[in-house]
Amino acid sequence: MKKIFVDKVVINIGVGKSGDPIEKAKKALLELTGRQPAVRGAKKTVRDFGIHKGEPIGAIVTMRRDMAVDFLKRVIAAKKNMLKASSFDNYGNISVGIHEHIDIPGTKYNPDIGIFGMDVNVVLIRPGFRIARKSRKSARIGKRHRISKEEAMEFFRQEFGAGVE
Repeated sequence: MKKIFVDKVVINIGVGKSGDPIEKAKKALLELTGRQPAVRGAKKTVRDFGIHKGEPIGAIVTMRRDMAVDFLKRVIAAKKNMLKASSFDNYGNISVGIHEHIDIPGTKYNPDIGIFGMDVNVVLIRPGFRIARKSRKSARIGKRHRISKEEAMEFFRQEFGAGVE
């Protein structure tokens, strides 16, 4: 019951404006992951940036199971197998930023799309974590069963051979 594994990997590209840039971001995510991205809207209006509430400003893809692990291996290779300790939170999750999506191995530059930066978020779980999400008789995860920051770092060292600085 203590074995840790990857629940999901969420890739987010925020472009800040709707129209052609959002379509290019969707194409980039589709090319990277092979999955159809969803569009995310602005949470509130920001006049200085010309953004209105609900206007599409980002694209997101969620991957699970083997596809998520394979993509995560490519992302870690793009970061030269080094992850920052500050990227981990106290619940075992990690967020990594990629400056240019063409840094990910196996990705070629497409002049029609351009270059995008992205955020990659990884959620780690253990068996038994479903109890917090189920609709009937849900419960909290006990403190001793939660994933700590140190356990998450050790998981990435062992499973992916990534160093943590």
